[in-house]
Amino acid sequence: MKQGFSLRRGFGRLFRGETDINFIGHTRRWFAISGVVIILGIISLGIRGLNFGIDFRGGVSWEVPSSALSVNQARSAITPYGLSSATIVSLGGGGSRTVQVQADLNTLSQSQKTAKEQAVSAALAKAAHVNVNQVSLTDVGPTWGGEITSKAITALIFFFLAIAVYISLRFEPKMAIAALVAVVHDILVTVGIYSISGFQVTPSTVIAVLTILGYSLYDTVVVFDRVKENIANSVQVGRKTYSDAVNDSVNQVLARSINTSVVAIIPILSVLIVGAYILGATTLENFGLALFIGLTTGAYSSIFIASPILAWLKEREPRYKVLRQNISAAQQKSAAKSAKGAKTEGKVPVPAGAREDLSKGAGPSAGGGKSKLVSVDSLQGSSRPSSKGKSKSRRR
Repeated sequence: MKQGFSLRRGFGRLFRGETDINFIGHTRRWFAISGVVIILGIISLGIRGLNFGIDFRGGVSWEVPSSALSVNQARSAITPYGLSSATIVSLGGGGSRTVQVQADLNTLSQSQKTAKEQAVSAALAKAAHVNVNQVSLTDVGPTWGGEITSKAITALIFFFLAIAVYISLRFEPKMAIAALVAVVHDILVTVGIYSISGFQVTPSTVIAVLTILGYSLYDTVVVFDRVKENIANSVQVGRKTYSDAVNDSVNQVLARSINTSVVAIIPILSVLIVGAYILGATTLENFGLALFIGLTTGAYSSIFIASPILAWLKEREPRYKVLRQNISAAQQKSAAKSAKGAKTEGKVPVPAGAREDLSKGAGPSAGGGKSKLVSVDSLQGSSRPSSKGKSKSRRR
């Protein structure tokens, strides 16, 4: 019962924005985690590269209509023709199901390429028990994928410029720098995961990556807007440092970030699980996978990357350096007062007439002091004998 109550109370504090997690204090930990993922991705890019789809590298695509032909059967049919590494996927389901085979034949001459295309078409038709005329053949050149890539890069450059101008005008230039660093972080992590995992990069992947950049910035702008409010309420009046205000802002919008991320990720998981794996719509897999990775990374970067970078940039300004020094000095002064109060705690004032009796009972060292305060322990150990002596003298 206690654990359940504590958990409920913890969720209540989270959704009321009352948590006090030290995000800024563990900046090195967050940067180390992201750095490891990015470095592994860069190493994988240098060694393996990206698994580009046929739209980028060019090649030949066969589509066989069949409700019974499996991926393994299709691979066995084309392996004798040197296409064991071809990409084979199942599209659709039921009566509209097709098996798609993609292979790179760019190294062959035109005559060799034509002969192999016809031979593979006949092999797939035989394995699927259909007429060879029902096997559709598409020859894709790499120029289309190159055009998509160049347009995506152009769009990305304009995107960066527009966001830098907007955030600089809406907030300030250092917030724009932090937001753009977080966006670059999301791109590097997404590309690195695609390289490490070997997921295929298609035009749908490029579109999804461009889509997630807007979501990442949305979450970051929400945090920065709360930072702007807290700066006016606490930092400018000298109660908190800039890092403290950023940390408070992240805690206050943490529930909102979690809610928006979960609400956005659940439909994407539905697309991946239901659409791609249950219904066989593998084209949705390329789009949904990039969205899932990007949204998760974007939610992470807005809290653990953009906010610490903003705090680090602002703390280097002279006014915030002075503010931190003043707050630190005030805290040290308060701690010193507390320590001084703790030393005098437990002491009580003693009347002047009782000082001589206390000095007689406590010994020479007790009578030599001029202070009117003595500890409670000395009263308990020294005043009782003297009181006994007084009672005896009175009886006499």
